[in-house]
Amino acid sequence: MSGLRSPQIGPIIGHTAHDRCRIWIRGHATRDEGVDLGSEMRTLGLLAVVDKRGRPLIDEASGEPWAYYFRLHREFDRTGTFVLGQASSLGGHNGPGPFPLEPDTDYRVRLATLTVDDPLPDAASLSDADLAERLPPLASMVPLLKELDPADCEACFRTFPDPAAGPADELSFLIGSCRYPGLLWKVKEADRIFGPMAAHFQRQGGRKAARFTLMMGDQIYADKLNRHLPLGRADTFDEMQSRYHEAFGAPNMRRLLSQSPVYMILDDHEIEDNWSQDRLRDNLHLFNIAIGAYMSYQWSHGPRSFGRRLYYRFECAGYPFFVVDTRTQRYRQRSGLDDNHLLGRPTIDSAHPGQLDRLRDWLSEQQREHGNVPKFLVVSSVFAPSPIDERLGDEFHDAPERQIFEANLEQRERSDSWPAYPATRRAILEHIFDEGIQNVVFLSGDVHCANIARLRFQAGQGDSDLCAYDITSSALYWPFPFADGDPNGFVHDSTAPGQFDGFPLPGRDAVVHYRTWGFSQEDNFCRLEIDKTRHRLRVRVLDAEGQTVRVTDDGGRLVEANDLPLEPWD
Repeated sequence: MSGLRSPQIGPIIGHTAHDRCRIWIRGHATRDEGVDLGSEMRTLGLLAVVDKRGRPLIDEASGEPWAYYFRLHREFDRTGTFVLGQASSLGGHNGPGPFPLEPDTDYRVRLATLTVDDPLPDAASLSDADLAERLPPLASMVPLLKELDPADCEACFRTFPDPAAGPADELSFLIGSCRYPGLLWKVKEADRIFGPMAAHFQRQGGRKAARFTLMMGDQIYADKLNRHLPLGRADTFDEMQSRYHEAFGAPNMRRLLSQSPVYMILDDHEIEDNWSQDRLRDNLHLFNIAIGAYMSYQWSHGPRSFGRRLYYRFECAGYPFFVVDTRTQRYRQRSGLDDNHLLGRPTIDSAHPGQLDRLRDWLSEQQREHGNVPKFLVVSSVFAPSPIDERLGDEFHDAPERQIFEANLEQRERSDSWPAYPATRRAILEHIFDEGIQNVVFLSGDVHCANIARLRFQAGQGDSDLCAYDITSSALYWPFPFADGDPNGFVHDSTAPGQFDGFPLPGRDAVVHYRTWGFSQEDNFCRLEIDKTRHRLRVRVLDAEGQTVRVTDDGGRLVEANDLPLEPWD
């Protein structure tokens, strides 16, 4: 048996609620070489709740430290999670019961790994009870945590408010996407922005701490250059593992992940550029490798809302979020755009609802039970605006807009975003319109250009009272602004000549139009601040140094923040 070691990667603060928190680490055994994990060594995680000085907290009833063992699975690349606040089968044999987390309270934990001999053959397994009996008492191991560097093993988090209290008056959180890894001497630049992001989880001056971070895709780039070039393309598990270790092990990002509850969802670069299901036939091996790594390093510390599905839902301070998987369930057909599906195939049997049905049911449930409370949909790919050369045009009118529609059709068929999936976009908009669902906010990344779009539902000859927004934050690091993300490449006003991109809702005498503003190609993340009293959502764009980026408001004026009006809610 060896002593305690700091986690190789992590700790990562994952899915958090008012009474629990999921915490993730990756361990390493001395005989591991890359993806070749020594089968004769079993690695476990050890977690202890500590005070600000790193001293373990003691359960008064049992006199034992609030500490727990948990498994690090070889089949998940020696990664594992522990849900603090829930019972642990391993910890129950050597320590107290579940640690009682209180709502809206700060906590500090230390984590380490313990390696023990494993004489069993690979085909055999050991029950939790049998394993726990073979482990040293927690009381003898926890003091060793004091010897580890807190920068490598400590995590701090604040539980979410009790949802029974209803929507909080204020809520702040961070969003971002697309961390290009950097090449050669630029690796440090790829990590720079996460230092300022981590600072938002400490109170500074009059600014309240943010609650969590949403990472909306391309946390790694499996294809650094091009999916068709073997150079820089990860198509083995050890190469994929290296991408995650480089990204999550970088000092600033590691600090952010250990101080902020983080929610992640994949986009294409976790697999390869512009991935869709029609590539499975020729790239099944690559898909298996990429998704195996994704589930070990990203999915495993998130909510498990729908079993092993990658999409999920969560709530913070009374505000609901649905994180959509727009990547692994997208289907492209050769029979026309209306046969493309971004959120999975249409449901045939109600006993087996697809992602789109679950999303629509969730929207209806939130409006029915919570009224106009803002509803956030994390969609990775930008819902609106469309690129100029992928816009709808106006297929219902004569030239010249009809000609634009036909000219753009070929480009839309090649698109990697919502314009190539009009049936899915239309189904969501129709549901919002039919159910009168207010204050829907899409959160997007992908395009390497931050912006804000307001979508207005027009019925008959005028606007209805329905309004939605799309807020795009991208990229966390992208060193080639001249290559893509040009603000002039996106629709600014979907009703303007040469930009027409209305989304008609057939059979309803309704159309959705939008305006877009606040473009920025600087490396950025966004801080979103909900204000219930003023019924608004404030959006701040911040650069790699954490400084405010001045962008335009919907009137064309340069501002430090955009205040988006919302319908009032209780």
